[in-house]
Amino acid sequence: MKQKMVIRVHMTCDKCRSKAMGLVASIYGVERVEIQGDDRDRLAVVGDGVDAANLTAYLRKKVGNADLLTVEAVVPEKKPAPAPETTEAPWCPGYYSWPAGAYSHCYPYTYSM
Repeated sequence: MKQKMVIRVHMTCDKCRSKAMGLVASIYGVERVEIQGDDRDRLAVVGDGVDAANLTAYLRKKVGNADLLTVEAVVPEKKPAPAPETTEAPWCPGYYSWPAGAYSHCYPYTYSM
């Protein structure tokens, strides 16, 4: 099940942010990592089969103070099916009638005698 986790991590500089993002991105199952918040102190992690509690404990050990804020399931958006395209030729009342010059707008090629 794909889920989105938001973790607040004590990150004071860009080096700390880079380290935290690298650690999270290296974990198996993580698909996307983003930095969020006004203070840029929150990591939004989207992944499949990632344990949020273990991830938070790992960040505490490697970076510093970390708190798990939210965990929510990600529901994929359903895209509407495209309408099938018809490639049929338009019907013309005299398509097979003779002479060809009378219905030249219906023929793909113009015939002349």
